[in-house]
Amino acid sequence: MHARAALFDLYGDHLRSRAGQASVAALVRLMKPLEIAAPAVRTAVSRMVRQGWLRPVRLPQGAGYGLTPKCVRRLDEAALRIYRAGTLTWHGRWHVIVLEPVKERPRRERLRADLTFLGYAALSETTWIGPRSSIELDNLLEGVGVRADRFDSALEGDPRELVARAWDLTAIGEAYEQWHAEAVTLISTLPESAPDDQVFAARSRLVHGWRNFLFRDPGLPPELLPAGWPGEKARAYFEQEAARLLPAAAAFVDRELI
Repeated sequence: MHARAALFDLYGDHLRSRAGQASVAALVRLMKPLEIAAPAVRTAVSRMVRQGWLRPVRLPQGAGYGLTPKCVRRLDEAALRIYRAGTLTWHGRWHVIVLEPVKERPRRERLRADLTFLGYAALSETTWIGPRSSIELDNLLEGVGVRADRFDSALEGDPRELVARAWDLTAIGEAYEQWHAEAVTLISTLPESAPDDQVFAARSRLVHGWRNFLFRDPGLPPELLPAGWPGEKARAYFEQEAARLLPAAAAFVDRELI
């Protein structure tokens, strides 16, 4: 796990519900079970500040960093899909975005990565679809400086054919199967009497692997997925083990935040 990704996971999984801030010293301690050294933590934090995800704060324990509104929105969007922290319903309509052309390659690649994270897929260079609108879309487009027309649309045709063109469900399904096998191995090797820091590390790796599906799986409604979709089996395992390991992991976080 890279330091920046691990910090995003830490803030989203634990610190978001604990005032969204921590001292630098606490961040270093919390990253230690993941074998991330202090210099890497400080470098990642500095980068996240420059990118507008974190802001410096003064805490009783010393200098620290808290979430920016931009980061809160990103973590809330992620939690909705990671933990089903809300009802993801589909009414048979698609959110369609038609972007103005972006000539600069860095802006174009950033836009593509961010839209994919939010659950959209490209039908062409400028036309994207998603099963629902995203609360982050306005801020994303503003940040990249791109104008877009948006439509709440019904498809004339078979939605499964559209899904097959927009997303590679075979590859996503295979990725779920691989994640599930690796997750079972990870959890089965955790001793029953493992200390809290070891449980925290195992759960962090479990969440990190699952969070990566935000970049691949848009959260399509069940009626558009193949029978026996491997994502459901993987999700059931993730939810079961993430909940089972949470008390010990949370105890470690609470102890290190003091």
